[in-house]
Amino acid sequence: MSAPAAERSLLARARPLMLARLAAAAISFAIPLALARRFRQDEYGTYKLLLLVANTLGYVLPMGMAQSLYYFVPRLSARRALLCQTLLFLLGAGLLALAGVNALSPWLARALNNPALEGDAPRLGLYMLGLLGSMPLEIVLTARGQISLAALTYLASDLLKAAAMVLPALLGWGLDGVLDGLCAFAIARLIACWLALGRGEAGPAFDRAVLARQLRYALPFGAAMLLSVPQGYFHQFLVSARLDAASFAVYSVGLLQLPVIDLLYTPTTEMLMIRIAELERAGAPQAAAAVFREAMAHLALAFVPLTALLLAVAPELVFALFTARYAAAVPIFRVASLGVLLACLPVDGALRARDQTRHLFASYLLKAALTVPLALLLVSRFGMMGGVASWLLAEVAGKLALLWRVPRALGVRPGALLPFAQLARAAAASAAALGGVFAARALLGPGAPPPLTLVVASGAFGVAYVAALVAVGADLPFKALLGRG
Repeated sequence: MSAPAAERSLLARARPLMLARLAAAAISFAIPLALARRFRQDEYGTYKLLLLVANTLGYVLPMGMAQSLYYFVPRLSARRALLCQTLLFLLGAGLLALAGVNALSPWLARALNNPALEGDAPRLGLYMLGLLGSMPLEIVLTARGQISLAALTYLASDLLKAAAMVLPALLGWGLDGVLDGLCAFAIARLIACWLALGRGEAGPAFDRAVLARQLRYALPFGAAMLLSVPQGYFHQFLVSARLDAASFAVYSVGLLQLPVIDLLYTPTTEMLMIRIAELERAGAPQAAAAVFREAMAHLALAFVPLTALLLAVAPELVFALFTARYAAAVPIFRVASLGVLLACLPVDGALRARDQTRHLFASYLLKAALTVPLALLLVSRFGMMGGVASWLLAEVAGKLALLWRVPRALGVRPGALLPFAQLARAAAASAAALGGVFAARALLGPGAPPPLTLVVASGAFGVAYVAALVAVGADLPFKALLGRG
C-alpha cells in the first residue's frame, strides 16, 4: 500500500512534474540548436535579444502574484476570489507589456544596438500578453495537489511551444515565422488557462480581505523580482549595447543553460514549499529543516557532478550543439557553468514558504548594488568574459545572503542546516569521475568528431560517478524518481 501523501519523499511526490519536464525538455532543447543552424548569426542574436526582453518582463510584471498561489492555494478552502483576482491582475500585466513594448520599441532598438527590435515589437507584445495571462495554469494545478494533471499540462504546453517555433524555422519562414508561431501559441495558452481555472471553485469572485493578504505576501517578492531580474540580465543588456548582434549571439551561446537544471530545481522547490505548508498545518513546523536538508542533498548529488562535467566537456558541447562558428563561446560557457552549483541551495523556496519574502528583496538589493558597477567595470576591461564574471560574482553573493537567513526561518542552528556528508560525497565522486572524461578523450584522439567525443566522455563520466557514489556509500542521485522515498 502506498504511503500517505504527507509521508512520501519530497522527490517522489515531485516525480510526475520532473518526468513531464524531462520529456518536454528533450524536444524544447532542440529549439536554439535548430535556430542557430537556420538563422544567420546576427539574426540568431536578434532572436536571443527578443527572448531576453520577454523573460525580463515575464518575471517582473507579475509582481509575485502568480508565485503567491503556491502559498495561498494549499491554505485556503474557498479559492474562487483568489483565482479570479490573480487572473485579472496578470491579464492587466500582459496588457501593460503589450502597450509598453510597442511604445518603447524605438528606444529599445537604439539602446540595445539592434534596429530589428523596432519592427518585431508588436509580436513580442502579443506573446507577452498570452504568456503573462496564462501563468497561473500549472501553478494552481500543482498547488491543488493535482500533480499528474500539472505534469501533463507542462508537457503539452512545452511541446506545442516547441512546435510553434521550430516548424516555421524548418519551413524557411525565418525569424518572422518563429515570432508568429510564438504569438499563436501564447494566445491559445491564455484561452486554455481561463477556461480551465475560471470555474469549479466556490465562493465570491472578489474578496477584499483575500486580495489584501495576497498583496502583502506577493508585493515584497514582486519588488525583489523588480530588482533581481534586471540585475540578473544586466550583463546581457550591457553586452548587447556594447557589441553587435552577431557578438551577442556568441555571448548567448556561452550562457546556455541545460534544461535539466530547471527540470530538477523548480519542482523540488515547489514541493519544498508545499511540504512545509503541510507540516505547519500538521503542527510540526520544526520538521521543515529536515525537508530542506533532503532537498539540498538530492540537488547536490545531481548538480555537483553536472558542474564538473560541463567544465570538462565545454568545447565538445558547444561544437556539437552550435557548430564551430560559436567556438568563442567556450570560455564564457565554462564560467557560466560554475553557477550551476548555486542550484544546490533551494533557499528561496524555504524563505517563501515561511512568508519571509522581505529577505529575498534584501538579497536582490545587494546583488543589484554589486552587479551594475561590476558589469560596467569588467565589460569595459574584459568584454564578454567580464560580463559573465560580473553575473557570477553577484549571484554567489546573493545566494550566500539568503542562506544566512534560512536557519532562523526554519528554527535550527546554522551548523544543522546543511547536509555536509552528502555534499562531501558528491564532490569526491565528481572529482573521481573526471578520469572517465580524460580516458575517453585519450581513447578517441584529438581528431574525433565533437558529438562522438561528447557522448562517449559524458557516458564514461556518468558510469564513473555512479561507481564512485556506490563506493562511498552514497544514495544514487534522485533515486526517489524511480520509487517511493
